[in-house]
Amino acid sequence: MRIEKDMKLADVIHHDFNLIPVINRFGIQLGFGDGTIEQICKEQNVNTAFFLLIINTYHDPQYFPKKHLQSFPAGSLVAYLHNAHEYYLEQKIPEIKKLITKLTEESDEKHKDNFKLALNFFEEYERELTAHIDREETSVYPYVVELEKVIETGATPKKVLARMQSYSIADYEDEHENVEEKLYDLKNLIIKYLPSVQKDVISYKILRELFDLERDLREHARIEDMILVPKVEAMEFTIRKMS
Repeated sequence: MRIEKDMKLADVIHHDFNLIPVINRFGIQLGFGDGTIEQICKEQNVNTAFFLLIINTYHDPQYFPKKHLQSFPAGSLVAYLHNAHEYYLEQKIPEIKKLITKLTEESDEKHKDNFKLALNFFEEYERELTAHIDREETSVYPYVVELEKVIETGATPKKVLARMQSYSIADYEDEHENVEEKLYDLKNLIIKYLPSVQKDVISYKILRELFDLERDLREHARIEDMILVPKVEAMEFTIRKMS
């Protein structure tokens, strides 16, 4: 189903509950009433077309209007991706860690070391994801915003040219490691090797959260790799021509 601007946002959430975190990244919180997507976006000062493109991209894996997404300002993409990072680090990761800790605490002494292994494994993943996000937030995203300002103003400061000499988005492509592999390994560890506990419901909930995080990160990376990177490459090319 293609999500359209005249649909009620509440109906969209009923259809695909997984879209709630994505909607929140636009500053739209629950309690928005019976309005349509277009009405709510106008109220929240959100670009309706950009909202629909992102929502449909997450809702339907086959939907990816690459050229249309590239027509939006890089700053809009960066702001959205930044909000996604906050969601991962401030909500999703702590929630999963709390569940794994609870599972470890409730396991019997005979199997406690196995569950501690799962917790240690997740904490290692947390460190790697945090480092990955930190590199994007401190190096990549500011670089993107700076390039867009140069194109908007028509001025090309020497420091920007120097930075392009020392770092380009091609370097980001090389270092943009796949952060999904460890999630897959952790799911396998829980499914195949962790013994049953008295409250298996916690294990099931952890798996649901891990699958959800994995899907979200996959779509997040798809937007970065297929939209942000080509757009920045085009901006770099334009600035080189300007200079």
